[in-house]
Parts: sequence; C-alpha cells; structure tokens
Amino acid sequence: MAEVMFADVEAFQNKHRVDLDSIQLPSGEDFGIPSDDEATLAEDNLVIESGFGNIIVIDNLPVVTSEKYQKLVRVIKRKSGITEESRLWVPVDPETQKSLGYCFLEYNTPQEVQLAIQRTNKKRLDSSHILVVNLFDDFDRFMDLADEWVSPKIKPYTPPENLQRWLTDGKARDQFVIRAGNDTEIFWNDPRQSGPDLVYHRTYWTDGFIQWSSYGTYLTTVHRQGVALWGGASTFTRLSSFGHPQVKLINFSPGEKYLVTYSSHEPSSPRETHRVVLNIFDVRTGKVMRNFEGSADDFAVGGTAEVSGFSWPYFRWGGGKDDKYFARIGKNVISVYDTEKFPLIDKKTLKVENVLDFSWSPADPIIALFVPELDGGNQPARVSLVQIPVNEELRQKNLFSVIDCKMYWQSNGEYLAVKIDRYTKTKKSTCVSFELFRIKERGIPIEELELENKNGNIIAFAWEPKGHRFAILHGDSSKVDISFYSMRTATNNGRVSKHTTLQGKKASALHWSPSGRFIVFAGLNGLLEFYDTDELETMETVEHFMATNIEWDPTGRYVATSVTSAHEMETGFNIWSFTGKLLYKTSKDHFHQFLWRPRPPSFLTAEKEQEIAKNLNIYRKKYETQDKDDVAQLREKDKENRKMSQEGWDSWIKKLKQLHGEEKLERQPQRDGEASDDEAKEVEIIEEILDVREEVVL
Repeated sequence: MAEVMFADVEAFQNKHRVDLDSIQLPSGEDFGIPSDDEATLAEDNLVIESGFGNIIVIDNLPVVTSEKYQKLVRVIKRKSGITEESRLWVPVDPETQKSLGYCFLEYNTPQEVQLAIQRTNKKRLDSSHILVVNLFDDFDRFMDLADEWVSPKIKPYTPPENLQRWLTDGKARDQFVIRAGNDTEIFWNDPRQSGPDLVYHRTYWTDGFIQWSSYGTYLTTVHRQGVALWGGASTFTRLSSFGHPQVKLINFSPGEKYLVTYSSHEPSSPRETHRVVLNIFDVRTGKVMRNFEGSADDFAVGGTAEVSGFSWPYFRWGGGKDDKYFARIGKNVISVYDTEKFPLIDKKTLKVENVLDFSWSPADPIIALFVPELDGGNQPARVSLVQIPVNEELRQKNLFSVIDCKMYWQSNGEYLAVKIDRYTKTKKSTCVSFELFRIKERGIPIEELELENKNGNIIAFAWEPKGHRFAILHGDSSKVDISFYSMRTATNNGRVSKHTTLQGKKASALHWSPSGRFIVFAGLNGLLEFYDTDELETMETVEHFMATNIEWDPTGRYVATSVTSAHEMETGFNIWSFTGKLLYKTSKDHFHQFLWRPRPPSFLTAEKEQEIAKNLNIYRKKYETQDKDDVAQLREKDKENRKMSQEGWDSWIKKLKQLHGEEKLERQPQRDGEASDDEAKEVEIIEEILDVREEVVL
C-alpha cells in the first residue's frame, strides 16, 4: 500500500509541478519590506519546500467500490471543509475500480491547511477508521530518509526572554502603543522627561489593528492569514501565529490563556447567508481548542440575524481569572462550556425561555440573566442569578412594565446593579430605577434605588473600581447632573446612601481611575473635568479639542486623551496627570490607535496595599529625591542644548563674516567702487529739543 501511495504522490507531483526557476518576479514586489516568514526561515536556516504547501494527504480512509465512491467524496468534503470537488482527488485502483484508502486535498493558503489538519488528524471517521493526515511536502522528506538512524545534534539551551520584564522598569513606568499611518510605535510613558521614550518602531506591522492581551504579556497584530503574537520589553519578537484567514475580530480570555478569533465570509450565492467561523486557540500551544462554524443565523443573539443582532465578544468568559468557563447566548438557551476539555457542561445547555441577555460575575462562576415580559405582561420580566456548573438559581427578581434592562457588575463581583427602564402606571411616560444586588451577603439582599427625578434620562452608570461607590450621569440635553452613591458607609446600616449630586455639568461620559477615588467627567468637544470623590472637589477643568478617546493608565496615575483620524486636524494624543495637569502632547498625522499596556493583577493582598498606603510618606522621600535628580538632569540637558545652539550660531556668524570679508574686493567693482551699506561709516545722530509745553491735567 505504501509503495502504491508513493507512486501516486510522484505522479501527482509530476502532473502539477511548476518549474519555479523559470518564474521571474518583478523586482521590488515586496516594497522593500521583508516578511516575518522570510526572516524566520533565514534565522533557522530552513530549506524552502517546492510548492505544494497547500496540499494534504488523508490516509486510512475506507476502501470502497465505484457505487459508494461519491458517498465517500461527500463525507470527505464535509469533514475537511472542501466545497469544490476539483480540489479533492481520491485515487482509484484501475484494475479493481476500488479506492485506495487515501486522498489528496488542496487548500488556498498554508493557514487553511493547518486548520484542516487540526480538525481532521486523528479524528474518528467511523468505528473502524481513524484518519491520519500528512502534509504533501513531507513525502519528499519521507522518501529521502537515510537507511540508518543518525542521532540529532543537541542544540544548547537558550533561555527565552522574560515576557514580564517590562514590569521591572526601575522608574516604574508604563508602556503604550500607538498606530499612526503605516507605523506602529511602542513607548515608555516618561513625564519626568516631558515626553515619551521610544522603545520599538515598525512599519507595516499589521494589516488591520493592534491589541494587547488581558495582562499585557502579548501584543497581537492582525493579518489576512491570521493573528501574530509578539512579546518582550523592547525586542518584541514573534512568539507564535494563529492561522485564521480573513480574521476580523479577536478577543482574549480574562486570564489571557485563550484567544478567540472571528471571521465572516460573504455568501457565494443569493441563497446562502454569511458564513461565520470562530476559533478558540490555546495561547501557549497555538492549538485550536474548539472550532465553531455555521451560517450567520446560527450565531445571532436571541435568534436575530447577524447583521442586526451579532455582538462582540461573542463568547463571554466566567469563573474568575482562571478562565474556567465561557458561554454564548442562543435562542432560548445559554450554552456554557468548560475549558478543561471544552465540552458543554453536563453535555447540555442551560435552557431559559426567551432569554435576552446575560453577564458573568468577574470573580465567581455566577451568571446574571435577563428574561423580558411574556404573554402580554401576564408573565413578568425577571433577573436571575445562576450558579455554574450546578445551574442552581441563587436569587430571582420579578419586574413589571419593563422596556429595557442593563446589568453592571462591580469589578470585585461584590455587587450587581440592574438598570430598569419601565413604563409608569399610565403608560404615557417612562421612568428609570436600579435594582442593587449584594452578592456576598447572606441571601443576596436586593435594594431598589430611584432617582429624585424619576423621569430623568440615564446617560451613564459606572462602579468605582475596587470600591463600594458608583456614579450616575443623568438628565437631558439642557441639564445634566452627576450623583454619587455608596453601598457601604458607617451610618447607613447596610443600605445604599447618597453622597452628593453635582448639578449642571457638561458631561456625557464617566471615567473612573483604576485605583478608585478619582474620576474624569468627559463632555462634548473634549471638555474634561478631573474630580476627587473623597474631597468632593474639582481639581481641574481642561479641554482637549475634539478628543475621541479617553483612557486611564493601569496604575491610575495618568490619563491619555487622543484625537484619531476620524477628524482631519490636530490628530495625536495628550498625557495628563490624575489631577488634570497637561504633562506633554504629541501630534501624529493619520492617527488611529492609542493603547496602554495592561498590567497583571497585583500579588499583594488588600491588607498589604492598605499598609503601603498608610506608610506612603516613607516611600515619598525616595521618589521625591528621584524627581529632583530627574529635574536636575533635565535642566543640565537643557543648558547643554542651549550652549550647543549658541555655539552653532556663533560659528555660523563667524563663517558668514569671514565669507563677507573675502568677497569685499569683488563687491566694490559692482558698486562703482562704493562700499556696501554695512561697510559705510557710521552716521552720527544728533538730537535737538524743538519745543516744550506744560499742561495742567484736571
């Protein structure tokens, strides 16, 4: 059988082989940009194979007669994802007219080949056949194997770069990445130096966008063939790549163990719908852990078509930071998967009639789900808390006359706020209220919060990170107020209490500092108000005209505002202190993205963090000394720059005067022997007082 297969392989090669040396490519087709694959091949000293990298061979297929040949072809097409029969060849014995137990498949790209191998290799076709897949190019290597085994050379171990080394920066700086035009640049944020410190620069690094992983360990770039992962503090070498042709969206799990990629393909005929492909990769191994494919209708939220109902991220992760579970919503079901082996939990979905939305607790395996009113209002809407994986309902709240519902989890998973839009009793107007769940307390008590202005529009809601307060932006276009509430105070006996309401604010969004306490009110046209919620005072009101994005750094010390290429003028970014002081600004043409590099969670306990905050004065002296040294260095550097500029100016003047003197004899004949104006004798100016008058001013 092996001899027959190798003969077929050789025949296939001779039939399709192209003389590669005869192909003349125009010079400069790569635009002077070497691809990463070429660089990798050069570094590893690999031999480039000869043109069949898009073809695989599937072995251990059933041997069938001519009557069952077409059935076998259909099964292979379904298993492999091949739709065109011209890309499939099942060899047949000319004497017996039976298939030979293997076939050849051709794909468009090597990335599609890798996905096909992962989906097909060692997969069971039936009870008697387990498929074995090999690359077509491997057969030349198999046929050239030596008769005697030769032990491979052991390469010396080279320790990889510590991917968290950027966290050990001596100045405790953070990094950020920007994308402007065709350039991608990574900087240290260095306000002491009054500007960013360039770490890495690369042109044509991505075909689409860039994105950090959840903890900032990896930087992802998006390409037509798939996604590439890069890491390091300054080198940013390519760590791995994930094949997914025409990928459009990506998403990391909260613990950055898994990468989800998404693509949507246009239908080839009017009868077909958009075809959706979702892959879940293990970030470290690059293996596809689960693959989801189907029509757009299969991936619609609540049974709605993709164009109107698809939301991203499609999979929502739960179970805390261990990436234990992920789930998706469908029509009347919530499908919850376990990442241990990626099956449905208990091999079944969580059936919830007419479920419209759900969200995970950021800390515990608890799902909050919303079901709208049914049967014309006879069956009330409800919000339920469900424990996973046992599917036990922990708490339920029935709601009436509900128009809309939105759920907001506090970052530690201690509280859940549910915003309810509902009709009034007359059903001629609407009102808004909040249902506040205390998740960690016994019985999960629920409080209802109604604003003083019940008919006010809720523009934004935001929990204080790592805290117990929340802010509500409410009102209308003529009057916008900001109210602050607390879930925990010394005098409220466990009930929500109001801190204050700021009236008449020009704000449309709320941005809490990651460390809490400080918040930025963002208004139209880039108006920014920096507010201290402990002291209940505005620290600064500034403006970054036409700012489109606002983002706190991971430590809560700095704020970045940026104007992207959505506007044609003054694109770039500004860096502010948490008190609202402008530290530096950078202008960039065709500016697209600004992203702070996220930090992983701290290993310090809450008690240790409180101890550090209590003893902050001890550390302050150290950093104040460093700040003084940095200021002194800046002044010395500025002084040196001014000195160099002065010396350059003096040198230029000296050369100019020397040249002027050398050309004096040539100038005089051209001026009929007269000296030029600057060489003429100085004119004596005599001042004479002509008149003096005195006037009395009443």
